[in-house]
Amino acid sequence: MLIIFGSLPGTGKTTIARALALRIKATLLRIDSLEHALVESRLVREANEIGPAGYMAAYALAADNLRLGLTVVADSVNPLTITRDAWRETALKNGSDYLEIEVKCSDPVEHQRRVESRQSDIPGFIPPTWQEVLDREYHPWNRDHLVVDTGSLS
Repeated sequence: MLIIFGSLPGTGKTTIARALALRIKATLLRIDSLEHALVESRLVREANEIGPAGYMAAYALAADNLRLGLTVVADSVNPLTITRDAWRETALKNGSDYLEIEVKCSDPVEHQRRVESRQSDIPGFIPPTWQEVLDREYHPWNRDHLVVDTGSLS
């Protein structure tokens, strides 16, 4: 199965995805890690030059693991319909079920506090600022999916 997470930074998506992957012994694919590795490799100079490379690498890794019969947890902002469609197609092309989960923080004050106070667990990775989160392109989801609101749940 492919479990597809998406949300703006600072909602708790990575915390939940990591905990779920540990609990069910699944492969965790984290776009922040892949994209930061591309920057560190010096194949690109800055994260904004990566384009779809991190996602494309993650789709390929997800497909490899799904073909092995493993469960994969995909952790990414997943901001565009095209990225969500690509994750879904990765599952379907590899004979796997999928679940799409959007993590939200309905409390904007709490969301801002989280973004501004978070420390990266990826050495050298700089998380986005609150303004960068607000300015990010993020399309509304256009099909049924599970929504987890971390503004009202612990």
